[in-house]
Amino acid sequence: MSTFRLERLDNGLRLLTAPMESAQSVTCAIMLAAGSRYETPDTNGIAHFSEHMFFKGTEKRPTARDISMEIDAIGGEFNAFTGKEYTGYYVKCAAESRDIALDVLVDMLRHSKFDADEIEREKGVIIEEMNMYFDTPRDYIGGVYDELLYGDQPLGWDIIGRKETVRGASRDTFQSYLERWYHPSRMVVGIGGALGDGLHERIAGLLGDLPQAETGEPSATRVSPNGTPQVKVHTKQSDQAHISLGVYSYPLDHPDRYALQILSNILGGGMSSRLFTEVRERRGLAYYVFGINHSYTDAGSLFAQAGVDINQIDDAITTIAAELRKVADEPIPGAELEKARSFAKGRFVLQLESPQGLIMFGLRREVLESATPDPQEILRELDKVTAEDVSRVARDLIGGKGLRLAVIGPFDDADRLERLLA
Repeated sequence: MSTFRLERLDNGLRLLTAPMESAQSVTCAIMLAAGSRYETPDTNGIAHFSEHMFFKGTEKRPTARDISMEIDAIGGEFNAFTGKEYTGYYVKCAAESRDIALDVLVDMLRHSKFDADEIEREKGVIIEEMNMYFDTPRDYIGGVYDELLYGDQPLGWDIIGRKETVRGASRDTFQSYLERWYHPSRMVVGIGGALGDGLHERIAGLLGDLPQAETGEPSATRVSPNGTPQVKVHTKQSDQAHISLGVYSYPLDHPDRYALQILSNILGGGMSSRLFTEVRERRGLAYYVFGINHSYTDAGSLFAQAGVDINQIDDAITTIAAELRKVADEPIPGAELEKARSFAKGRFVLQLESPQGLIMFGLRREVLESATPDPQEILRELDKVTAEDVSRVARDLIGGKGLRLAVIGPFDDADRLERLLA
């Protein structure tokens, strides 16, 4: 398995590399510790909007077509993504085209024009993306659940923003956001696959002159994991209800992160997990159901999500709630622990099989935790988890704690649904 190497330029920018000897391609990526939680109420959505605008033209490549043609000419693929705590940009291409890919990436991030006419046109694109998101309950339920957990603070806001903030964005809005957060101390360049020669010098030539700057940190997340169940309903006429049901969990760097990962796999990882078996296979209450833990740098949640028959929503909620409480109340069988451990290790290894998967994993660790990962260490930590570790974490997170339930569907009686959780 490939290992990572971390270097630093004089201005503090980090270069993370992950060589793969058998690869003939390379993934070039730039990830920043800046996402939607770095926004204010007046700029909600600007991180995602900025991601769009970086593809709209630079002085050297004046239009979006000029940028895409250069990547198409090398047979490459390029894209970007915005999360709540990070934003990433990448190009995948044949190894021989590495320098072209890097030049395009850096040009986009350093010299985008943010043309006023392009900004106005892209507002319409993002409004339509927003409409698609709101009209897709399987996706939007995550936003409803986050709002229930975190309320009116950045982790509780939708990454895509609000229509009024998107419509109100100007060139100054983008410049202020980028000038605040897009600095070397928050930036990691990642190269995975067939690295080639002279990489450090190439990155230094492209980004070594970026000036250092203090950026500060976003405000801390406030949570209230009390013992009272809470429900949030988004009323929408539909033939299927979507639910997210869970509890607060741990931040990314918590000592019990690996026990928590195995706990989430026991609950809802794969088609033999407890939730899939009980909710779908035995009771036929849902088409899709899974359990997952999602941790941020200072907060987290362990939850189940499902798309259920609107006429059987009560049974679905009580069944999922019962499975959550059961895993906290009863010992974990040894065979089930080993299956969940093997599942976690197997999925992790599969993730690292491609240059893109490998470097994206490393970048997330480095950007969010300033920790250069060692894949073998992670496998060793998973091997250390005991059944008692998992039970202890389940009791800590679920035992006696109020469950949080978010629902999208043709319902308006949150009190009735809350009673199902008592």
